Amino acid sequence: MKKYFNREISWLRFNERVNDISLDLSVPILERLNFISIAASNLDEFFSVRVAGLIEQTKLDPNKKSYDGLTANEQLLQVDEFTRNLISRQNQSFEKIEKELKKEKIYIVRDKFLKKHTNKVNNFFDSEIYSILTPITVDATHPLPFIPNLCLCLIAKIKHKKTNQQFTSVIRISDLKQRFLKITDPNGIYFYPIEQIVISQLKKIFPDFQIQDTNLFRVIRDSDLDVLEEADDLIREFKKLVRERKRGEVIRLDVQKKLNYDFKKLITSELSVSDNEIFEYEDLLGFDQLSEVYSNVRNKKLNYKKFKPRFPERINDFGGDCFAAIKKKDLLVHHPFESFDVVVSFLQQAARDPNVIAIKQTLYRTSDQSPIIDALTRAAENGKSVTAVVELKARFDEEKNLQWAESLERAGVQVVYGFMNLKIHAKVSMVIRREKNKLAHYTHFGTGNYHPQTAKIYTDLSFFTCDSDLASDASRLFHYMSSYNISKDYKRISYSPINLREKIYSHIDYEIELARQGKPATIWVKMNNLVDQKMIDRLYKASQAGVKITCLIRGICCLVPGVKDMSENIKVISVVGRFLEHSRIVCFGKGKTLPNKNAKIYISSADWMSRNFDRRVETLVPIDNKTVHEQILFQIMNTTINDNSNAWILQSDGTYNKISTSGSKTLNSHKYFMINPSLSGRGSALKKVQKIIEKS
Repeated sequence: MKKYFNREISWLRFNERVNDISLDLSVPILERLNFISIAASNLDEFFSVRVAGLIEQTKLDPNKKSYDGLTANEQLLQVDEFTRNLISRQNQSFEKIEKELKKEKIYIVRDKFLKKHTNKVNNFFDSEIYSILTPITVDATHPLPFIPNLCLCLIAKIKHKKTNQQFTSVIRISDLKQRFLKITDPNGIYFYPIEQIVISQLKKIFPDFQIQDTNLFRVIRDSDLDVLEEADDLIREFKKLVRERKRGEVIRLDVQKKLNYDFKKLITSELSVSDNEIFEYEDLLGFDQLSEVYSNVRNKKLNYKKFKPRFPERINDFGGDCFAAIKKKDLLVHHPFESFDVVVSFLQQAARDPNVIAIKQTLYRTSDQSPIIDALTRAAENGKSVTAVVELKARFDEEKNLQWAESLERAGVQVVYGFMNLKIHAKVSMVIRREKNKLAHYTHFGTGNYHPQTAKIYTDLSFFTCDSDLASDASRLFHYMSSYNISKDYKRISYSPINLREKIYSHIDYEIELARQGKPATIWVKMNNLVDQKMIDRLYKASQAGVKITCLIRGICCLVPGVKDMSENIKVISVVGRFLEHSRIVCFGKGKTLPNKNAKIYISSADWMSRNFDRRVETLVPIDNKTVHEQILFQIMNTTINDNSNAWILQSDGTYNKISTSGSKTLNSHKYFMINPSLSGRGSALKKVQKIIEKS
């Protein structure tokens, strides 16, 4: 029996679970289509970063092994086999969903002749497509044009009508920035793939030629950034790398199964692609873009019931004044069930409030036209001291982060860029306000990014407090991030790379000692990924001592559960459903089984991965407020652990089994949180929901 699961295969198994939701008949059909799109997009990113990294390792150190004992080449072989099976399942899923969509009069048309709406298709091509296309004939003087990452291309074999001379031409379809033409008529909704429209109109593009054959292909390039630690100018280095990334090495080529030999030979030769880097699809390429179909149809029957997140009543009890509500008592906002508007309002009020002197903010990722950026900009323009700690190494958002960081600087914000060798991933915001000739500190700690869009689908926690010790610790953390001033005088917060790992170790060791004394010993953890070898070994040690451990791990899990004399007391659950589990929570029983009111609870920005302990700035924040404590333990954790609708159980062989609900009462944690109000957000109505705790 293996001691650790391979990280890459574990991630692929997670994406398999995401894709399998597309076959869940209890999920509305358009949502199932969207899950295919999500799984495909995930796979693209996996190749452009993780697989690209493995390929690079085969060149630099081919004999180096991961801690599960595999070389990079051995991992690539397993990834290849698993990916081909996954793509096959995606094709099958799409085929089934497409048949069901037809019953609902929604059609994804792939007829080359597109006779159904000939005039509309022709007009669309003439007015919106023709002038944008640039067909390039590939010959001795014209090499294959540059194909960007994720670009879909049409390749055509053409023969001149008079001379009979043959040519091969390539057209970049993705240049059109649109994948489907939507046409609605009394008989249904039709989505025409742009590539099929182009194929049907090739005679207009090549009027003097006969079209002999056509096909489609799509490339995935290495998109990771390798920042030189000795770079003199970090900003200049990032701008350079962002430009270079667009021309990364091709590591995957998607083709249609009917790709002929001549096309294949030309493409693989021009792109330097080997046979094992070619992945075949039945017909439609670029499943990630099915999201365009999903977003262009809204149907009560075919979509999830529209959900509007709650705004915490307790803030409304104070007339919408965030500071007054937080001053009264700590507040925990549970996204996406409770609105991210609370975080936005917190900063917007700070920007307007004449009593606010300073704002400090970490920024890892945020949205386009972000209200967070707008609030910080307005605060600086209003004369407040505003500091933004910006992380540039935010995967795929580097260019965007550079742009809004520069705009913040122009507004007068003091922008501090992240460390060269440490990624700043902590989610902290602090507002300093003068009250009665004293400075009051309002601090926000989060488990997710300050991103209004992802906050609609990610389950995350936003913790607001006026606690002076936590504020003092947050101030020290900002000083560390801006000036490398390492302090160990933290009162309650732990942070990496200084002492976060050790803090968790100390609690695990305490539970081990309790178990050895014959006392109840329990640990609950919730996070996206569990990868760190040392932490896994610590959990094995705890299991061997008799500590009962439940791990809610949505994504990658390298820990092997249920193995006698190693991990028989560890259970691993993956909850995959309507919303993306993202919050990080750690609970220790302290001599009693969980849940109990004396448990030690932390929220964190960090998954348990080596990089998060050793090469990132992350936070581990204790939760001591009674109501917030009960909310996290009894409401959030207990409900999620008992989910039997979205839950998968990890087996000791690495596979996941979906929990069966036959003959049992169904509990869908996401539906529960959508219906039941949170404890700390109810304000004056809190007494009405205390029964939630009692029933738990």
